[in-house]
Amino acid sequence: MKKEFNQRKIDECLSEDLIEIAIPPGVEGERIDRVLANAMPGRSRSFLKKLIEEGRLRRDDRLGRTIKEPSYRVKQGELFFLEIPDVVDAKPNGEDIPLDVIYEDNDLIVINKQAGLVVHPAPGNHSGTLVNALIAHCGESLQGIGGVRRPGIVHRLDKNTSGLMVAAKTEVAHRVLTTQFAERTVERAYKAIVWGLPQPAIGTIEGNIGRSRRNRQKMSVRHQGGKPARTNYTVEEVFLGGIATLLECRLDTGRTHQIRVHLANEGHPVVGDPIYGGGATQARLKSVGKDAAKLFSKLDQQLLHARLLGFFHPITGDKHRFEVEYSPKIDQMINFFRKTGNPDVL
Repeated sequence: MKKEFNQRKIDECLSEDLIEIAIPPGVEGERIDRVLANAMPGRSRSFLKKLIEEGRLRRDDRLGRTIKEPSYRVKQGELFFLEIPDVVDAKPNGEDIPLDVIYEDNDLIVINKQAGLVVHPAPGNHSGTLVNALIAHCGESLQGIGGVRRPGIVHRLDKNTSGLMVAAKTEVAHRVLTTQFAERTVERAYKAIVWGLPQPAIGTIEGNIGRSRRNRQKMSVRHQGGKPARTNYTVEEVFLGGIATLLECRLDTGRTHQIRVHLANEGHPVVGDPIYGGGATQARLKSVGKDAAKLFSKLDQQLLHARLLGFFHPITGDKHRFEVEYSPKIDQMINFFRKTGNPDVL
């Protein structure tokens, strides 16, 4: 009976708004709020502390005990479930956040998003987002286009991915652009610097993508379940004899974190991506040499950039195609390799 009860608890907890946290070796005795903050770098410690105090953290044991003390000291092998509440449909406010506008007319706006900018409000990020910047830039007329929480948004880029995005300024434009993304008629190309050298030089990665059962903030390649995903890549430059590589990636699907998950699953995570294994480990820093190691160790973004975006104008039907330069940190890394790393250009 006890085993059956625990299994039912686990099954009930694997929903979209609950995150499973297993306590690994080496953190015994740490505060639970600190452990959660380390496990979920996208959430602030103060936000997680508030969730604990609200009774949203449960321990997976026979009693399913709720932990309400952020100072609770964890034990190895413990398993917790944290409830992340839905965002209240509050009306976002405009904020004076700089935007790199590439193109704009009465129906849409194309911007070159900087790394570090969250696209829309969510738990832990209620302000300081691209949506807040767009409302300030476009005016109150943008409010409610496509929904209260995400006005104007038809697609997303991860917080620490830079590059091209299009947003709608009217309901008609939002509907037509959303349809184009759903029907995969939008042209998108990304540039990524990854660890190692993918083989073959031109290839396709296929694998269903779904939420990780161990950390609901992450995605993973799933052998069962998930949604079909396909990423096409081309090797463009090989640095330091294959220690790092510049790729162009094009998507046949648009799953959450798709490029990052697929490349990491192949053993070639995006450089600077700590969530999917692309961080600057000691072995990697040693392999690239002292000068390059200094650049890698200062990275605060993954080296992934939405370089090209093409779509049909939702009103005129004209083909629009935009391409932007790399973000400064990616450009700095590539130029460094080209000067000192003797890249092989394919």
